[in-house]
Amino acid sequence: MSWSRDGKKLLSASTDNNICIWDVLSGECEKKFKFPSPILKVQFNPRSDESFLVCPMRHPAVLVSIDGTHKIVPLDDESDLNIVASFDRRGDYIFTGNTKGRVVVLTCPELKVKASFKVTQGTSSATAVKSIEFARRGDCFLVNTADRVIRVYDSKEVLTCGDDGEPEPIQKLQDLVNKTMWKKCCFSGDGEYICAGSARQHALYMWDKNIGNLVKILHGTKGELLLDVVWHPVRPIVASISSGVVSIWAQNQVENWSAFAPDFKELDENVEYEERESEFDITDEDKEVESQIEKFDDDCEIDVTTVEPIAAFCSSDDDEVDDESTLQFLPIAPEVEDPEEGWGAPGSIPVPPQSSEHGKRPVDSESKENTQPKKPKYNSFDIKLENAPTEEVHPFLANKVKDKQAPGLTSSANKNKAGRPKIASKSSLDEKKRWRFGATSFSVIRACYKSANLHLSLVASFHMRSHAIKNH
Repeated sequence: MSWSRDGKKLLSASTDNNICIWDVLSGECEKKFKFPSPILKVQFNPRSDESFLVCPMRHPAVLVSIDGTHKIVPLDDESDLNIVASFDRRGDYIFTGNTKGRVVVLTCPELKVKASFKVTQGTSSATAVKSIEFARRGDCFLVNTADRVIRVYDSKEVLTCGDDGEPEPIQKLQDLVNKTMWKKCCFSGDGEYICAGSARQHALYMWDKNIGNLVKILHGTKGELLLDVVWHPVRPIVASISSGVVSIWAQNQVENWSAFAPDFKELDENVEYEERESEFDITDEDKEVESQIEKFDDDCEIDVTTVEPIAAFCSSDDDEVDDESTLQFLPIAPEVEDPEEGWGAPGSIPVPPQSSEHGKRPVDSESKENTQPKKPKYNSFDIKLENAPTEEVHPFLANKVKDKQAPGLTSSANKNKAGRPKIASKSSLDEKKRWRFGATSFSVIRACYKSANLHLSLVASFHMRSHAIKNH
């Protein structure tokens, strides 16, 4: 999912190869885009909600406009179709990466190559690019690669190097002990910290971007695999999801009353207070006489109409956003349990609704018409992509498909098994009839054993009796 800049639109991609644009206030779908292949990532343009970036499975990235038109992002290598792409912080460029470690920077929306470089492992060998993430503040971005190393680059330096440049990463972050493979990486809201989720377990690693030191390791529930992790835009809060459960990681808030009253003194335990002699006198005798007369400055005008943007909610060089056009909160109406109670003039007796013969409220023709399902109001667009892998399965559904298949059965065996069923012989039918009573009695006894926790010898005797009935 991806939010628009003003917060009024929400972009979502589902496992049925559909992308929808939702109105956050009304909760209705405005536009729907149907793709022929699974969607791995969607992202709104950070500066405009008129276009968004799509990363289909085993296909080049696609730049889609909300009017239904689309452009294919050019490839650096036509044979490599495993592409990851992302907008930069301002939406002026698109950064793409492939499995050969090649990162290409293209202008948006012209899609012309601006710069490129190669992520190398050691001296010459290249490593695959798994994801590219940008910070909300600053010009840094990270590249998650298959060699278990997170590299942090400066986008200005990358653009300055041009095509086939060799920019040096600012930091290289990795787990030197366990050699952990990273599932998802992200920046903190201020861009000073980097959080990475392990692909083996539910564990979060946090580094200081400037120093490169590992600050904290957060361990979740054992046995769960991490799917995604995001950092709160303003607060030090991290959300991670695994097995359909979202975990919220935050610090324990400690109350600091001295911030409100500088002379406030915190007490760890009860202290007996000693009252001064002149503490409650009308005239304080111990008060020092002021030697100098207080001098007041001239009156100054205070501007109470101009609203300055909050630095925490904006980027470092962000232009001012019109507060009237942004969505600041969601309006909520109170829920009334019995809205018909007390309806009418004071003192009047409410008239119960007329009931039918069976005691049910009659349904008129107008209510029947209203119960009919509403037709979808959204605009639907079919995005046609050449050479798209239409038979590919989304990674989230791949495990479910594997579980449904029986172990040890090949595709040919499944085809033979799915053919016309064989006709059972008469002897096999008689054998099934003779087994019916014995198997039924044993299944009932087994259920009783589980519920009443009977002794194992008792079950064995009944089991032998079922065999005797079968032989008889």
